[in-house]
Amino acid sequence: MGELILVRHGETTWSLSGQHTSYTDLPMTERGENQARSLVPLLSERRIGLTLVSPMTRARRTAELAGLGTFRVTPDLREWNYGGYEGITTTEIHRTRPDWDLWTDGVVPGPASQPGESPADVGHRADSVLAEALKALDSSDEDVALVSHAHFLRVLTARYLGLAPAAGALFLLATGTICRLGTEHGRPVITAWNLALPERLLRATAREKEQREKEHKENVA
Repeated sequence: MGELILVRHGETTWSLSGQHTSYTDLPMTERGENQARSLVPLLSERRIGLTLVSPMTRARRTAELAGLGTFRVTPDLREWNYGGYEGITTTEIHRTRPDWDLWTDGVVPGPASQPGESPADVGHRADSVLAEALKALDSSDEDVALVSHAHFLRVLTARYLGLAPAAGALFLLATGTICRLGTEHGRPVITAWNLALPERLLRATAREKEQREKEHKENVA
């Protein structure tokens, strides 16, 4: 049986500033794209039979740059819908709700089309994704990759381990990283968390990209 490979998309301007980002379809920053490219060597030796990706641009672009090849866009992999807290930081929310906690309190409603989600709502979506992923794992020795967002993947991890959605608060998840969920003696376990290239190697990846672009321009000229 393979493992579940969780991939969080690369950095965006809002992930950098701490603004809650769900339905706002932001692109990645240049650093975010380099983070995604740097995942290639971490994924290249995995045998991935199925890749499911959030519909958001930042997730789809991450899958492409990470070399995940053919993937299927899966709406249930979208981020926790923050409703009225979209684009707002936790610090700003605490000015009027000092005891607020996303994991237990959920969010306030946003526009009519974006009512927001409770922890239970996100847990139901995570259970749906897990059902499909585990079915694929049961029928093959290959891995299943899920490219998504921080809070959703944290809830999914909690549900995989048999915990309540709010237990996702225990799993800090950085941008442009890989995590793996597997089993030990038949029990679900975390086998790796927040895997990424060291920052110095990430900078080297960026320099290599700049050099390739420079050489391409010179050749065209």
